[in-house]
Amino acid sequence: MATFFDTHAHLDYPDYANDLNEVVSRAQAAGIEKIISIGTDLESSKRAIQLAEKFQNVFAAIGWHPSNAHEAPEDIRASLRELAKHPKVVALGETGLDYHHLPNEKKELTDADDARYKQKQAEIFQQHLEVAIECGLNCVIHQRDAFDDTLAQLKPFANKVRGVFHCFGESAGRMKQVLEIGSLVSFTGIVTFKNGQNVRDTVAATPLGKFMLETDCPYLSPVPYRGKRCEPAYVKEISEMVAQTKNCSLDELSVATCKTAQEFFRKL
Repeated sequence: MATFFDTHAHLDYPDYANDLNEVVSRAQAAGIEKIISIGTDLESSKRAIQLAEKFQNVFAAIGWHPSNAHEAPEDIRASLRELAKHPKVVALGETGLDYHHLPNEKKELTDADDARYKQKQAEIFQQHLEVAIECGLNCVIHQRDAFDDTLAQLKPFANKVRGVFHCFGESAGRMKQVLEIGSLVSFTGIVTFKNGQNVRDTVAATPLGKFMLETDCPYLSPVPYRGKRCEPAYVKEISEMVAQTKNCSLDELSVATCKTAQEFFRKL
């Protein structure tokens, strides 16, 4: 059986509170050898580390999600530095920019509130990049409706830190922009969706060795599990569609994606 990694999971979420041992066991049975649990704020990051301590095949990324940036302290660098010392912390993030839901959607808020929200996201993103360089780690990048700004903020750091643009749903042209600065992309269960042809087109155009696989669980369950809670075992279904799209074998895909992940997350 071809083996794979789930490079982006949220195992600390309450969705798994009642059956996490079984979830991890099902992943192993499906050939998912390693899982990276992703932090979305400092407490979530600490929980991800605790899970990495509990399960041999689970690792942690520590960060503060841009959608929650307005709740972050002004400076989280010292906290990130301390958490990054753990031997099973393999990356900073997820971090980045998210303009999908802006404050002015609420009637009492204005464009000025939007500007402050975006600025806080950019400041927290910058802090992740700085700490990543200090710690010799790479970054897990989240962007939604903010691709150009995210890429522009990452570019000055490109010779010192790499990013993986997770849950990548952009065009092949934008994928090439990411690769041009030495960063990577990662694909989720969207590749199996009936309306996911745009993602399959980007997968087809992305060279082996330049992308990873992930679930972003508990979200985005692949076919045939759509509408249900996602879990790391479902990388199996994602890999089958990606291999079909790339016209390669599962073994070839396994070698390429696992090697890419081990080079990017050097502490795996």
